[in-house]
Amino acid sequence: MTEASPAQTTINFGSESLNQMVHKLQKTSDSRKRYEYILWLAKKLPDLPEDLRDEAIKVKGCISQVFVLSTLSQGRLQWKGFSDALITKGLLAFLIKGLQDLTPQEVISISPDFIKATGLQGSLTPSRANGFLNILLTMQEQAKAHVIKNKKLSATK
Repeated sequence: MTEASPAQTTINFGSESLNQMVHKLQKTSDSRKRYEYILWLAKKLPDLPEDLRDEAIKVKGCISQVFVLSTLSQGRLQWKGFSDALITKGLLAFLIKGLQDLTPQEVISISPDFIKATGLQGSLTPSRANGFLNILLTMQEQAKAHVIKNKKLSATK
């Protein structure tokens, strides 16, 4: 068994879950295994009901149909999502799992650097890699919207 490099164990991407998943992907040099992990995550993602899939929560810039919905519960974000493409659904599931139960501010401050650290670029087409980033950016925009909404609510009290 090989020991993890210090870079792998000391990098904090903004959530414990995200750190663990990135580390899991870094541990394998087999791109097929990384791809299989993403597909496994896709199969575990609960379906977002069709009546909730509207333009307001659609991820822009994805070839696939991708929807991500955030709700704020006790100051923490809860996520649901849907994609009509299995690998994109896995990338969505990765982000949902990684950003679940974070505060809006924590989600906003997540750097996309973790995407490169996953090593998935070698397995993804350029459009899917771009879609991965677009899903993250959409989630961050929704987190910002929650911050703005809360500021407006606080100002009216």
